Amino acid sequence: MFPVLIKIGPLTIHTYGFMMALGVASGLWFTYVQAKKRGLPAVRIIDMAFYTIIISLIGAKLALFLGNASYYTKYPSELLALARSGGVFQGGLLAGLVFALWYLHRHKIPTWKTADVVAPAIALGHGFGRIGCFSAGCCYGRACSTPLGVVFSSDYAHNLTGIPIGTPIHPVQLYESALNFLNFVVLFMILKRKKVDGVVFSFYIINYSLIRYFTEFYRGDHPAKVILIDKASPYLSLTMPQLFCILGIIAGIGLIFFLKKKKKSAA
Repeated sequence: MFPVLIKIGPLTIHTYGFMMALGVASGLWFTYVQAKKRGLPAVRIIDMAFYTIIISLIGAKLALFLGNASYYTKYPSELLALARSGGVFQGGLLAGLVFALWYLHRHKIPTWKTADVVAPAIALGHGFGRIGCFSAGCCYGRACSTPLGVVFSSDYAHNLTGIPIGTPIHPVQLYESALNFLNFVVLFMILKRKKVDGVVFSFYIINYSLIRYFTEFYRGDHPAKVILIDKASPYLSLTMPQLFCILGIIAGIGLIFFLKKKKKSAA
């Protein structure tokens, strides 16, 4: 756990910010290369991606606020603190998707073909981002009694994110990072073999929803998290993010059938 990567005098580079920047850079690079290979306007798509990232950050915060408005109205600083409460990823994804669809329509860029290029890039960038979360101590896991447990000891990170120190907890950020990198590989393979535009993006929605649904069982952060079904065991409970995941899986599967039927009808 290294919340601060470099500190030279007044210059401080936090590991979280560095990994987030690395994730964004790697995602943009992948998008640019793949867009050029497929005859898409790469520069225009990179512009879209840049603005979509900003819109997604706003959407993630908005979804976090709507999930428990009473808590964040009382403690607004918790909502604005990036390390303590980055936002609801699904909310950011939805906001970014709406903006991207508008942008693609306005500039007459093939929607589903572009979405298939962007989807693996999101998974790649997210993988690096979760390493940053682990380094900073945000999005931390619940108590762990297995050999997988890790013990954090940084008072700086504890004061910043509230992560428990001195007790073993699940390195849930690394679980999700590894699964996002695996998702990137799977999506890239589908991208190279796809026969229907939009199927790669559909599988991204399905795959990430599955990843987040199961890693949510091991999350221990966010005291304001809405629990829809509260049982003694987390495996029998249901949180708001998990509900979004279930809806995402249904939407992804439905989109695949829709796109295949649309292509079949066109043929």
